[in-house]
Amino acid sequence: MPADGIFSGVFSVLPTPFDSSGDVDYDGLKRVVDLFIGGGVNGLTALGVTSEVARLTEAERSRVLETVIRHVDRRVPVVAGATADGLRTCLEFTRQARQAGAAAVMISPPRMPKINSEAVVRHFSEVASGCDIAIVVQDYPPISGYAMEASLLARIARDIPAARTIKLEDPPTPFKISRILEQTNGIATQIFGGLGGVFLLEELMAGAAGAMTGFAFPELLVRIVRAFRSGQVDEAADLFYSTVALMRFEFQEGIGMAIRKEVLARRGAIAHAGIRAPGGQLDRPTREALDRVMKWAEARLAGLPQT
Repeated sequence: MPADGIFSGVFSVLPTPFDSSGDVDYDGLKRVVDLFIGGGVNGLTALGVTSEVARLTEAERSRVLETVIRHVDRRVPVVAGATADGLRTCLEFTRQARQAGAAAVMISPPRMPKINSEAVVRHFSEVASGCDIAIVVQDYPPISGYAMEASLLARIARDIPAARTIKLEDPPTPFKISRILEQTNGIATQIFGGLGGVFLLEELMAGAAGAMTGFAFPELLVRIVRAFRSGQVDEAADLFYSTVALMRFEFQEGIGMAIRKEVLARRGAIAHAGIRAPGGQLDRPTREALDRVMKWAEARLAGLPQT
């Protein structure tokens, strides 16, 4: 069963807004933080894949995290991405995150030729030994290049107490959640779904602690999780199935980040929806389709009772 600690509910992965010249828009980043916290999220994640972290310089990376943590001002916990191919670099990112005030770091397996399960366990163990901070194990094979089996994730949770929170993004996620929880032998293990929230309801039914994703309407995810947790499963299902169209549309491979930023621009959180090269851009038919699905989602949101 998911724990009732800080790692549950909805953690929104923050984008990194850029201005029209391609520089980081730190004021826009603050507005996104306020929008997401105002939507009721339980936490925020900075420097994730959705944050375009691979396109940031080292100086930008540090300033983004510092900006987020200072502006959050302890309103919610902040998770910081710290993935790196080398252990030394990963440890440096992890220590910087802890010093900045992050509640946890999110780490994927390092990319290396012919990596195996022993190397993955050793990597997380070394990070845990080198810095006293909670670790969110990110299972996202398209980025890491390595698919972690349920048995490996369960082993990490059993053997490394600091690494008992998982961000699971390797479908079929509900099936994998069930297998991990079966194999953790009653050890409190929190599993977040990701993938834009497109399997959120089924993940909750399988025992997930919540969602950690960059979906641009996190208040919808918050409502779904709250309803499910309060025993109103039919209400959660109704809201999920009536809004999953936007989640699915936003999570299109190749242009998902561009869609997400366009949504946030339309919501008034960022001034410019651009992403750094190389990255997909939206064409006219995609914008027109987004118009329709956003109107549908906004109408559904407007009809919800205030909380």
